[in-house]
Amino acid sequence: MDSQETTSGVDVGRLPGFYAIGAADPDRTAVIDTDGAEISYGALLARVNQVCHGLRARGIGTGDVVAGVLPNGIDALVMVMATGQIGLYYVPVNWHLTAPEMAYILKDCDAKLVVTSPDHAMPGAEIGTDGLAAGQPDTAPGERTAGAVMWYTSGTTGFPKGVQRPLPGAEPEALVPLYTWFFGEVVDLRPGAEVHLVTSPMYHSAPCAHAQFALHLGHTVVITSRFDPENVLELIERYQVSNAMMVPTMFHRMLRLPEDVRNKYDLSSLRQVIHTAAACPVSVKRQIMDWWGPVLYEYYGSTESTIAFAVKPHDWLARPGTVGRPAPTFEVKILDEAGQELPPGEPGMIYVKSAMGTFEYRKDPAKTAASMRGEWYTPGDIGYLDADGYLFLCDRRTDLIVSGGVNIYPAEIEAALLEHPAVAEVAVIGVPDEEWGHNVVALVQPAEGVTPGPELTASLLEHCEARIARFKHPKVVEYRDRLPRTPTGKLSRSKVRQDYLS
Repeated sequence: MDSQETTSGVDVGRLPGFYAIGAADPDRTAVIDTDGAEISYGALLARVNQVCHGLRARGIGTGDVVAGVLPNGIDALVMVMATGQIGLYYVPVNWHLTAPEMAYILKDCDAKLVVTSPDHAMPGAEIGTDGLAAGQPDTAPGERTAGAVMWYTSGTTGFPKGVQRPLPGAEPEALVPLYTWFFGEVVDLRPGAEVHLVTSPMYHSAPCAHAQFALHLGHTVVITSRFDPENVLELIERYQVSNAMMVPTMFHRMLRLPEDVRNKYDLSSLRQVIHTAAACPVSVKRQIMDWWGPVLYEYYGSTESTIAFAVKPHDWLARPGTVGRPAPTFEVKILDEAGQELPPGEPGMIYVKSAMGTFEYRKDPAKTAASMRGEWYTPGDIGYLDADGYLFLCDRRTDLIVSGGVNIYPAEIEAALLEHPAVAEVAVIGVPDEEWGHNVVALVQPAEGVTPGPELTASLLEHCEARIARFKHPKVVEYRDRLPRTPTGKLSRSKVRQDYLS
C-alpha cells in the first residue's frame, strides 16, 4: 500500500490540508492525546467546525483575536485549526506565566475571547472548547478564510510584543500547497501515513506549527504533556513515530540515560527529528546521530523570520556546527556596524528577507522599524557565511539568554529584582550550561546597610514568584560591592559577563 493511502484508498498527498482530509478520510487517526485517548480526522474536523460556529455566535469576526491558555492536548489543536478556518488571529499563551504577565498579553492583543483549561481558569474565560461547540452544527462554516497564529515574543526591553502577519484573505486550502512544498524542501516532510510526536509545550511557535502542519500533511499527532526522556523513547517505539520536533536540552537529557535504558527501545521508525531554538553542541549532535542514525534536521530563524536557514543531516555532517543555508524564498546578508556587506568568513549582523511575507509588531511601529533595514530583518544575532553560503552562528544577541530552548530576557528579570528594597543594582546574565544551554545568573549590588547572604537570596527569589514565571528565576544569585558601568553611566552587562566568566 502506498504510504500516502489508507485502507479507504484515499491519497492524502492529493488533498489540500486538514479540512479536506477530515471530510474525505474521516476514520484516519488524527490525534493521540497525552492520556492515550484517540480522535479521528472526521471527529476532530466536526469539533473544529462546531467551535467555528460557536465563535461566530459570540460575535467574533474576521481579524478579531482569540487567545488560549491551554496545556498540550486536543483542545489546543482545536483552537488552532478553528481560528485558522474563519480568519481569526489566535494567541497561544504560556500557562507558566504569572497572572500579571498573562494579563499584559491578553490586554495588548485585544483578545475578544480567552479559552483555558480547568487548571488555568480565569474570570470571563471559556473552560475548554465544550461550551463553544455545544449545540452548534458540525458542518463547515460559510465564508471560510485563513486565519493566523500571532505569537508573543519578548524584545530586549522584556515586554512581549505580538508578531502579527497580514491575513491572506483566501481559503485555508489555498495556502497548504505552498507550506507543504516548503516543509518538504526544508525537512523532507511529506503527506502520508506518518506519525508526528509533540515533545514541547504548544504555546511555543515551533511545536505548535509542526503539530498544525502534521495535520495538514495527514499525519497522526501523538502529544506528550511534558518531556520525559524515557517516556519519549517508549512513545517512539509504541507508535512507530516517524518525525518529531525537539530542542537540544532534550538530547542532553536522553544521552544521560543509562545505556541499558537507551538500548531498550526500537527507534528505527524515526526519519526526521527536527531541532531548533538553541545552539546544539557538535558533540551532542554527533552522539545522537550515532545512536539514532542521520535523522537530525536543524533550522535557524525566529518568530519574526520563521525558518530562515536549514540544514539536512548529511550536509551538517560535512560541515559540523552550521545551521544551514538560506531556506527557499529567503535571502541573507551579513552586515557590519556601518551596514556594509561582509565577505564569507567575516562575522557580522545577520539580515534576512523572504518572499513568504512580512510582519509587524502589534501596536509598536517603532520596534518594527528598529528591527528592519529596508526590506531586511535582523534577529539580532552575529554570524558568518562560509564560501558555500552555509551560516555559522558566533553568538546569540548580546543580552538574550536561551535556556532549554526558551528565550529569556535579562531586562525583565532585572526590573523585577529592582523592585525589592534590598537591591541597589542588578545585572542578569546567561552562563553556559552543558544541559540547558545557559543558566540565569543574577549579580546583585545590595542597598546600603543590607547584608548579603542566604536569607537575602531566599527573599529575592520569593519576591520573584508573583512577578515573573519560574523558568525566568535566577538559578544563581551572587553579590557584588559594585557593578561596572559604561562611560555614559549605563550598566555594562557585557563587562559583568566577562568578569563573571573569567
